[in-house]
Amino acid sequence: MSNQELKNTMSKSVEAAQRNFNTIRTGRANTSLLDRISVEYYGAETPLKSLATITTPDSQTIAIQPFDLGSLASIEKAIATSDLGFTPNNDGKIIRINVPPLTEERRKEFCKLASKYAEEGKVALRNIRREAIDRVKKSEKDGDLSEDQSRDEQETIQKETDNFIKDIEKKLSEKEAEILKV
Repeated sequence: MSNQELKNTMSKSVEAAQRNFNTIRTGRANTSLLDRISVEYYGAETPLKSLATITTPDSQTIAIQPFDLGSLASIEKAIATSDLGFTPNNDGKIIRINVPPLTEERRKEFCKLASKYAEEGKVALRNIRREAIDRVKKSEKDGDLSEDQSRDEQETIQKETDNFIKDIEKKLSEKEAEILKV
């Protein structure tokens, strides 16, 4: 695995952690809160964003306008049964969700969830590091690399891993600050 391939693979893990962070509520309306919602549509689980236009008319409201009005009830049910704790209001054409301000207890729960997502990202990075180091050790064992080259490669891999872990930790602290900001 080249250095560039290693960076690309690790940056994908960081991006996945960022996408997970984006699904956590912060007390302000944000369309990415609904990214994980799937709707039962003609017998198939379909992502909500492919069934409707999702907008935020103001900082406390999310508006969902389905392309097909027949999917309105299914969308409403999917939102109501999700773990987000939203109560959708259906006026027959548009579903509106009022995003209530977070309680202190809820903010702490979301901080724990953000920490969990960050840890998952770090574990993924460590797994990538382990695989890369194993490949380098195998190359050394096969005689393709000298002991010094192998050590240098392993140090480079470790430095890259440390940088990407710092990146996830920075994103986590930013998200926690955003969640705790009243």
